[in-house]
Amino acid sequence: MEAYVRRGNLPAEPTSFIGREHEIEIVASMIGRFPLVTLTGVAGVGKTRLAFRVAERLTRDFPDGVWVADLSGEQNPDLVAYDVAAALGLLERSMRSQIEALTDHLSGKKLLLVLDTCEHLLAACRALVGVLLHAAPQVRVLATSRQALGLAEETVYTVEPLPAPDPDSHGLDLNESSAVRLFLERARALDPGFDPDPREVARLCRLLDGIPLAIELAARRVRSMTIEQIADGLDDRFALLTGGSRTPIGRHRTLRTAVGWSHELLTADERLLWARLTVFADDFDAVTAQAVCADERLPDIRGPLERLAYKSIVISKGSRHRMLSMVREYGEEWLRLLGERELMAQRQRAHYLLLARRAEQEWYGKAQVEWADWAHTEMPNLRGALDGALNDPASLELAGTLWFAWFCLGHAQEGRYYLDRVLATDPPPGPARTKALWAAALVAIAQGDTRTARGRASRAMSEARRRRDAEAVGYAAFTLGLAHLVSGDLWRAEALTRKAVKAFERVAEAEPGLVTATITRALLLTMMGDHRGALALIEPERAHWERQGELWASSYSDLVDSYIRLAEGAVAEARQSAIEALDAKWRLGDTMGCALAIDQLAAVAIARDNPERAAYLLGVAQRMWTRFGRPRLGFAGLVVRRERTEAGARRILGDAAFDAAFRLGRTVDPAEAVACVRDM
Repeated sequence: MEAYVRRGNLPAEPTSFIGREHEIEIVASMIGRFPLVTLTGVAGVGKTRLAFRVAERLTRDFPDGVWVADLSGEQNPDLVAYDVAAALGLLERSMRSQIEALTDHLSGKKLLLVLDTCEHLLAACRALVGVLLHAAPQVRVLATSRQALGLAEETVYTVEPLPAPDPDSHGLDLNESSAVRLFLERARALDPGFDPDPREVARLCRLLDGIPLAIELAARRVRSMTIEQIADGLDDRFALLTGGSRTPIGRHRTLRTAVGWSHELLTADERLLWARLTVFADDFDAVTAQAVCADERLPDIRGPLERLAYKSIVISKGSRHRMLSMVREYGEEWLRLLGERELMAQRQRAHYLLLARRAEQEWYGKAQVEWADWAHTEMPNLRGALDGALNDPASLELAGTLWFAWFCLGHAQEGRYYLDRVLATDPPPGPARTKALWAAALVAIAQGDTRTARGRASRAMSEARRRRDAEAVGYAAFTLGLAHLVSGDLWRAEALTRKAVKAFERVAEAEPGLVTATITRALLLTMMGDHRGALALIEPERAHWERQGELWASSYSDLVDSYIRLAEGAVAEARQSAIEALDAKWRLGDTMGCALAIDQLAAVAIARDNPERAAYLLGVAQRMWTRFGRPRLGFAGLVVRRERTEAGARRILGDAAFDAAFRLGRTVDPAEAVACVRDM
């Protein structure tokens, strides 16, 4: 068995990269000699593009990959470590800090971590990088920031603008200038026949101080303006800033002038949309933008959005759109001046709450995969919406309604972070608070914190009983039962989950709760040895779930089926059910489900007289379980199963061979392991 490590997440470059060959060589050499290299420079100078090009050059030097964490949309310093973990493909569900999880993951690895756009999170980035460099001496960090991070290990390289030649110089081929080439290439992408006088282009590039973003914004104007008109428009802006003097105004202000002039040339609806789009912390789609940004002043955003993309104010990739940091900052200032910042934030929360309600109601149906993809993709914007006002009733309801993302899709740490904070605002009693309590209990269970889970679920139960809210009683009883199941109190868990099922059966539209309680109860009965009872619960539902394309519940029913088949000696059927469970769990991003399925496949491997494979699979599962507070959540039934599998493999292989196969499993990339399991 060979381990394969995925080599990173370096994005493809959206446009050609021009010039800077000497800088690439210098920075690449610095990374070979120093643990932290920070590219500094004014906004728009090309720090990110240079960092990505250097990283691409160095991919072969880092066997554990080149990884990029884009921090441009993050406004909460508490979540920087989470952003880095997410970029590395980690979804930590335990109670340990995200920094602890990162240091554990990176220790012993040789990789390059690119932290892009750090200037607004300097303290958080400085603290995180300091810890990572100490814990993982083979890791190299390449940061981009308008300011240095301020660490002793840091080496700073200042990225200068592209050289802009004097248009009146003699004997100089202006077309060899990187700044001129950049302008011409971007302009000819819009107008292939564009053939200006190179001296005019050089004059414009000097006016723009050679700043790449300013040059690209100006190049977008060639289909409607001549070079002279573009230069004259910029000259007028500079004169306003300098009182008519032609003295230099500073490169940062040069870019702001170019961005501001681009803003002036837009139509009123384009300017309004630019400002409103800054409410999104990350990339967004047109449907969401329409729901949040449209009103009587801006009834349809599709046309303005297309024009903003055409003019490079918005960067589009497929159906998603985003803004560069400097462009976003300018738009945010206008949103404040318009007095709409809070209005847009409220509309964004209201929209995401509406979608979260739909997702919750449709979670156990044919749209489940789409909703899972939505939750993963929109998570940065969901976090931004919650960060905006934790004491807003909409934030309380949104945090609770997203329980399926926190619990089912591996976002437990984020869920704990936000649920703790909305509950700390001391919201008034009511359905939203009760939901937040049992949702917080679910998240605590996923982190192995059953004590907190029992306390919060009990509070939710008390509140639900006082209101005689049958659905809330069902959720609280199910959650409390699950906490007792994980704690090993099977009989109490049995009584509570039975109570939950009965409560849900009295409510017309409580399918999400009923399905979740049914699956939990089936797992419980399996652990208690009541195989017939477990099958009687899930068999009537499995065909219905499969017809609808539902994955989360049906995959847990596959896992229950695998447990039962293996106990009855039907090894081939047990293996097939476990593989089907693993496929579905991986598709949804349910790390805990994947770990459970791989544990079961290890047990199947023992039954198939393949102890080396069992040891390898236990290693793969262990790497996944390290993201949780307690392996197998501390659930005695699962722990005993795992110990039985290990003991069987060690007895046949011996300790040395078992440990070698186990270590190999722990080092393999989970994505590759999941892909290989089907062929084992």
